[in-house]
Amino acid sequence: MNKTIYPSKYKGVITAPSSKSYMQRAIAIALLADGETRISNADFSNDSKSILKVAEQLGAKVHILNDEVIIKGNRNFKGKTLSAGESGLGIRTFTPIASLFPQTIKLTGEGSLLNRPIDMVETPLRNLGVEVTSSDGYLPLTVSGPLKGGNTEVDGSISSQVLTGLLIALPMAENDSILKVNKLQSIPYIDMTLDILKEFGAEVKQENYETFRIKGSQKYKARNYKIEGDWSGAAFHLVAGAIAGEVEVKGLNPDSLQADRAILDAIKNSGAQIKVSEESIHVETASLKAFEFDATHCPDLFPPLVVLAAACEGKTRIKGVTRLYHKESNRALVLQKEMRKLGIEIQLDEDVMSIKGGKIKEGKIHSNNDHRIAMAGAIAALIASGPIVIEHAEAINKSYPDFFEDLGLTTR
Repeated sequence: MNKTIYPSKYKGVITAPSSKSYMQRAIAIALLADGETRISNADFSNDSKSILKVAEQLGAKVHILNDEVIIKGNRNFKGKTLSAGESGLGIRTFTPIASLFPQTIKLTGEGSLLNRPIDMVETPLRNLGVEVTSSDGYLPLTVSGPLKGGNTEVDGSISSQVLTGLLIALPMAENDSILKVNKLQSIPYIDMTLDILKEFGAEVKQENYETFRIKGSQKYKARNYKIEGDWSGAAFHLVAGAIAGEVEVKGLNPDSLQADRAILDAIKNSGAQIKVSEESIHVETASLKAFEFDATHCPDLFPPLVVLAAACEGKTRIKGVTRLYHKESNRALVLQKEMRKLGIEIQLDEDVMSIKGGKIKEGKIHSNNDHRIAMAGAIAALIASGPIVIEHAEAINKSYPDFFEDLGLTTR
């Protein structure tokens, strides 16, 4: 599907989409919990739908009622293969969870997920009592449990998602566990995991994000759980307000643990006007200037940050480029290639991305099947010299199916 976005004034009020990061964690824990969990303000992006199917395959009873998902926890896997769709969080989280089962389970995925490394999960699981085989560090991967617990090291340099999976699964293991974590990235996402574990009754102790102590034989308690608004999806609307008018985004927790809440710091540093309240976040454009920002722990912000930087006077520097190599695309190179088509010059120097502000031209870009590239192209079009055509714009369905609809509510 191609989507054409025209230059527009941006003004309106929208409600943030639901957080797929919290949604997928809630699904995983609800599967393992005793009793019935009711998840309200649920996310129904493609990634979350894929993980609901995984939970069902692993034995959970799932019922959808409007914006609510009701999950009755149960572990009774009857198949042989699980597919996480294109969800990186899903595959890296559910591999340790599948390892709790006393049988052989094959895990795979679709599309770009087949090209994303999974090798960082192998050694920890073997040390914790699981037999693991992969395709030279990529999917498909096979595990034979049960996960017994114990001591191991975890490589956190590429992703924190494996650690999230282990933290969710290990309270259900027979023995206590100690995880030594090296070079942990995306620390706020681990804060999210620890937060939701506590909400469902599990106890995990951590020391400086380097050592995690987990008691075995714990039980999750089913409960009612509301998914908060998603700062990752909302970031595109907030940037759109900063460059092309103004916007009020409701449904965001201003004290959220989500990493991408940091978008507020970047927007503020660029000179746009921000008002934060419990009810909403209001952003209005102003005279924008180049800024410096460290996105090491919030790499999903790179696409909207590039568009924000393009609207600023001067050269913006963003740190954390090495976190982009194993996303839905090699996001650093894709951003450089596709944004050049719009007259946005991006330089890559080891871990730093530099963006020269200037006028955005009309043109055509390809999403590269990356949802965040498609959304970045759309908000860039708001201040372009003419329309921007986004090829394979349906990539947004991975995380934010209603993005273009919400965008249309605020453009004139």
